Amino acid sequence: MALIHATCVAIAGVGVIIRGKPGAGKSDLALRLIDDGAELVADDSCETSVRANHVFVTAPATIAGKMEVRGYGIVKLPALEEAVAGLVVDLKPEADIERLPEIATCDIDGVALALLTVDAFSASAPAKVRLALRNMRLTP
Repeated sequence: MALIHATCVAIAGVGVIIRGKPGAGKSDLALRLIDDGAELVADDSCETSVRANHVFVTAPATIAGKMEVRGYGIVKLPALEEAVAGLVVDLKPEADIERLPEIATCDIDGVALALLTVDAFSASAPAKVRLALRNMRLTP
């Protein structure tokens, strides 16, 4: 099992791993996705493991069901015990994101997953994540 600095939510049963530097907006984007129906898996730290060539994500026991909401505090939320990851979202400033990127993947524990790069603070960020999950273009 590996520990990664990321937040994970599940949308329609598919885990979305959100990565970025501290302050990049991982929890902010996750909160907006949760507000629109996603389910929390883990905030800020994710434990990953591979079974049957799938990446499974869980929360460390000490933070399970908790989320840091900047400016509000740590809140308890309903959370899934585990999710199978299907998408990784890397957070970058808008100026650092290609307008028309090539299909991208990243490696998590030896498993290739679809990769999307967004600016977490963009109003369209949650819509882009949902679109990526629906759009087979990201599948290599």
